Amino acid sequence: MDLDSLRNGYYYNGNYMIKEFKDKNQWALILGGSKGLGFASALKLAQHGLNIICIHRDRKSELQDIHDNFAQIETEAQFYNYNIDLLNSDKRKETLQDIQSRIGSGNLKVLIHSIAKGNLKPMINDRIELKNDDFQLTINAMAISLYDWAKGCFDVQLFSDDARILSFTSEGSTKAWPNYAAVSAAKASLEAITRSIALEFAPYNIKANCLQPGAVDTASLRMIPGFESIIAHSKARNPYNRLTTANDVANVVYLMSKDEASWINGCVIPVNGGEHIN
Repeated sequence: MDLDSLRNGYYYNGNYMIKEFKDKNQWALILGGSKGLGFASALKLAQHGLNIICIHRDRKSELQDIHDNFAQIETEAQFYNYNIDLLNSDKRKETLQDIQSRIGSGNLKVLIHSIAKGNLKPMINDRIELKNDDFQLTINAMAISLYDWAKGCFDVQLFSDDARILSFTSEGSTKAWPNYAAVSAAKASLEAITRSIALEFAPYNIKANCLQPGAVDTASLRMIPGFESIIAHSKARNPYNRLTTANDVANVVYLMSKDEASWINGCVIPVNGGEHIN
């Protein structure tokens, strides 16, 4: 480790953290960054010196816990957050203009898509079943919004040279699970959109990849009917007999944000300790 790294690092939970992004006026924009994988990723990147902007949509009853999460980020880096409707095009344009004015000569090193908003309904049911509108809402929120925000950031020239776009998919993009049809379609769409961004944004030195975590015990997972069996099945399949954690995923987000990951583009990368091989 060189002297500059030692001067720009610190110890956190017994691990030496290098703040390689510090003092570069570089930012990470996290869509859905108030909790779960988005928050874990935001905190990890902040610990390595990236400034953070979180876009989220949360109820008043959740704001105290979210404020506590954000306080952790603020101890590490500059931080802004916007509690807005991520899917509203006018709000998106207003927010990007405000971000532009706040960060001045800064730029976005990383854009992370961690939006979990969709319908979990059976296709056939006497009481409630999946409709066309459920597919549209879910695919728009969990897939097309990635393109909307990526293109919005590009149009106002927020991206740095060698910027990274990362999103979170799941094994459900290629498998059928009960009540998961709309989300499954959204995840498949997310992967397809990511591949196209990887191709068409490449001339501007922007890379796009999907991370595919194993089952992570988050509020989003617990919304899936029968989530207990998903947890049990994941532990049984995993070579390490444990679930993936939000920190496991955040660590890979950090790795994918580093200069050394600049030749990884258009991939779906499992982040599950080998769960997918079993």
